[in-house]
Amino acid sequence: MHRVAAGLLVADGRVLLGHRHPERQNYPDCWDAVGGHIETGESPEQALVRECHEEIGVVVTRARLALTTRIDDLELHAFVIEGWHGTPTNLAPDEHDDLRWFGPDELPGLRLAHPALGDLVAAALA
Repeated sequence: MHRVAAGLLVADGRVLLGHRHPERQNYPDCWDAVGGHIETGESPEQALVRECHEEIGVVVTRARLALTTRIDDLELHAFVIEGWHGTPTNLAPDEHDDLRWFGPDELPGLRLAHPALGDLVAAALA
């Protein structure tokens, strides 16, 4: 079982997504929330904070769990991040080759890492 924590930064009616590098083994060349694997002994919240700091250089100050689901051998804990310190910057270009803010009108037609992500983004922006 792969346990993953992922977060959607939300500001001014837009959500930050990372484009997964085309050479990634899992879910290549698609848009996804920021996050990664939950390490042994870590809670999903701790993993979210660590991953956001490592991947985009922000310190999460306020997040709410929006979804926990299992898909095959993946356990996903998805959060909406409503507070953070720092400016999101791509610090992991081997994982994401782009970071971009999207409004609700820009989401249709995006290739997303998981079908539930579209509903999660819509709910986060509502």
